[in-house]
Amino acid sequence: MISAAPPFREDVLLARLTTIGTGGPARAYAEPATLAELERALVAARERGLAVATVGLGSNMLAADTGVERLLLRLNGELASARAERTLLVAGGGATNAVCLHRARDAGLGGFEFACAIPGTAGGGVWMNAGAYGSDWSAILVRALVATADGTGWLTASELGFSYRHSNLEHGHVVAAVEYQLVERDPQEIRAKVKSLVERRKATQPTTKRTFGSVFKNPEGELGAGRMLELCGLKGYRHGGALISPMHANFIENAGDATTADCLALMAEARRRAHLEYGVELEHEVVFLGDLTLPAT
Repeated sequence: MISAAPPFREDVLLARLTTIGTGGPARAYAEPATLAELERALVAARERGLAVATVGLGSNMLAADTGVERLLLRLNGELASARAERTLLVAGGGATNAVCLHRARDAGLGGFEFACAIPGTAGGGVWMNAGAYGSDWSAILVRALVATADGTGWLTASELGFSYRHSNLEHGHVVAAVEYQLVERDPQEIRAKVKSLVERRKATQPTTKRTFGSVFKNPEGELGAGRMLELCGLKGYRHGGALISPMHANFIENAGDATTADCLALMAEARRRAHLEYGVELEHEVVFLGDLTLPAT
């Protein structure tokens, strides 16, 4: 192993790393705490023939029950910190959205309030152009520091190729740092807006259940994925230990000893019914890790 690279642990269960609580072992796992450690880990993984993925908080992720033949990274230390610099919020890729929001509020910086509804990290937000309540990462991001085994460099929002719940980043591209352009705002106003959004989220989403977040991207048109699946009669539909949420049909809950296979079965049925009733090909928002596919509708 290259000196000063973080130690690689083997056979760490993805069920312990993902918010849905499913998934088999990862071939290797590491928690780099500095940019140098991250860069060395990426090089070491390439030398071992290991593909790389970043797990973050484990939300928006569905891992194969048989395991994942990759090095899984969770950024730690300085790569998970955040600080304000005038109207910029500078965050490590592993900084949680909650930490970023607190730093922004304490500095009197607004514009990040929407992220209170997204249980993830700064890097994960960049990776998928995460969004909620009328805003997303593309609206506030200045640039992101992206590390690969071939080198590290800054990419602007336009270079990241943002579109709806999408960027040009792929597995092996690790967001090490993010710069957000925010605006001056009274901390009390920020606190009030966040409180309102949190209450709205709790009233409409299963925030106390084990889920991976939204299952499908919203299709074009006025009918969102959740409402469409509700009209298909899927609220409360169960397969094994997995359940389509009775509260919001675009969420799958781990109702007890669920497997990824159970979740996939629910997703397949949801896509089948949406196609049958509305002629829509729903596209999954959750990221697949390992050998996972959905049957064609």
